[in-house]
Amino acid sequence: MPKILVLDELSPEGLALLDAAEGFEYEIRLKLAGEELRKSLAEFDGAICRSGVKITAESLEGNTRLRCIARAGVGTDNIDKDAATRLGIVVMNTPTGNTVSTAEHAFCLMMALSRNVASANQSLVEGRWDRKKYMGTQLADKTVGIVGLGRIGQEFAKRALAFEMRVIGFDPFISSERAAELGIELYSSVKEMLPLVDYLTVHTPLTPETKGLINLEALEIIKPGARLINCARGGIYEEAALVEGMKSGKLGGVALDVYAEEPCTDSALFGMENVVCTPHLGASTEEAQTQVAVEAVQLVTNFLKSGEIRHAVNVAPIDPKTLESMRGYLDVAYRIGLLAGQLHGGKLKSCKLNYRGEVAGKDAKLLTASFCAGLLEQAMDEGGANIVNAQMLLAERGVTISSESSTEMGSFSSSITATLEEDGRTSQVGGTLFGNDMPRLILLDGQRLEAYLDGTLFLFAHNDVPGIIGRVGTIFGNHSVNIAQMAVGRSSAGGNAVGVLNLDGVPPQAAVDEVLQSPAITSARVVELPAAGELPTWLR
Repeated sequence: MPKILVLDELSPEGLALLDAAEGFEYEIRLKLAGEELRKSLAEFDGAICRSGVKITAESLEGNTRLRCIARAGVGTDNIDKDAATRLGIVVMNTPTGNTVSTAEHAFCLMMALSRNVASANQSLVEGRWDRKKYMGTQLADKTVGIVGLGRIGQEFAKRALAFEMRVIGFDPFISSERAAELGIELYSSVKEMLPLVDYLTVHTPLTPETKGLINLEALEIIKPGARLINCARGGIYEEAALVEGMKSGKLGGVALDVYAEEPCTDSALFGMENVVCTPHLGASTEEAQTQVAVEAVQLVTNFLKSGEIRHAVNVAPIDPKTLESMRGYLDVAYRIGLLAGQLHGGKLKSCKLNYRGEVAGKDAKLLTASFCAGLLEQAMDEGGANIVNAQMLLAERGVTISSESSTEMGSFSSSITATLEEDGRTSQVGGTLFGNDMPRLILLDGQRLEAYLDGTLFLFAHNDVPGIIGRVGTIFGNHSVNIAQMAVGRSSAGGNAVGVLNLDGVPPQAAVDEVLQSPAITSARVVELPAAGELPTWLR
């Protein structure tokens, strides 16, 4: 009889579901750590946790019994997914249960800022009646900017529209048509929105692109009096910049539920006028805790009973034999997706994949799922996009994914080409597989070339005139950046061309800026890909 270990407190509804599950036993063991946790995990077939326990590689060492772990919540940072994958343990999460609660809390904080709720309440507690001091502003006819238009961002938008607000937004993975359906005016960048917003809320993961999204530089262009809300991840707003913005009067208010370091009990923002802060309460509702607990129980019992895998963050839902036969092609598709995700300019509408040659005989659904996982990877929390869920996440953003296959060979025995449609722009990326495990870039925006599809890439578009390659090489040499490989593609002499450099490290921004100063170079971009042979956890 399968045994399930409950490591954190679950709602009564979740426990009731475990009680009713026929053919299962379960035990509740709270606050485990170290050797006690390791021994306990070795006694069970499945485990359910929240964020209170840390399941490390040491916790799983020598475990030959545990088959799955379900996180009652979204984030899985407290679980060592690499260690779990190596042991064949499926890690699953519950990505939808917190959606409404988090959106409601962000909206609550926006309303609290608008009407000075916290400070007005405190004045009464302190025996003061200061009606004039706490004059508020209405939400109707104000502009709210939303960064990140996934599930939570869309729920927030619905509520803002119900309050007759003008809603504008930025998300590189949502189409203009889908945004229009939601009633959201889509912008090409956060910077473009900042001078327009009365309120700004973020609903994105913390990534290199979103870290410090609001900093001192952003405060120079933001609309005076803007109020900022963050119920997503600490670090998206630089807290020092928020303090400076409040002191200078540039910001009209700040509301935070998350912090760069948690628990956070000491911040310069705490106690400042027009600042409302809460201790990470976005998902702290009875309904959310019930939903994630029930879903986590269902994930574990269904997997142990029938092998069903849903919301997995570390494995592909395919048998080992198929995975082994397709791993090289899946890696190519994944890397092409990663490259396309870093190159496209936003407002993505659709993507069409073309499989040609030998690869056309492989499972197109798996290849497409692998591409989508790469495309979305840097827009999601760590482990958030994988071969299981990426297409669904793109569909929720209104991005159409299609594919076609042809067994007729072209210049290579196999090729995978992705064509991305954005507002007013089409881009192409193509790749192939040399041998069993050597992905190569063979097409970039209509130009044929051959480049390694790993590590740090420097991509630049230029006019095909003499001296360009030498100039770029000299600039990187002056900045101590070593070039490992170079490829150039052009359609005709003297026309448009693209260059791809594989670098030994990320070049400094000063080097990139210097390259862009050349009048013959029209664009340049640094792209980060995994090292050769490095695979995502779900593909190992």
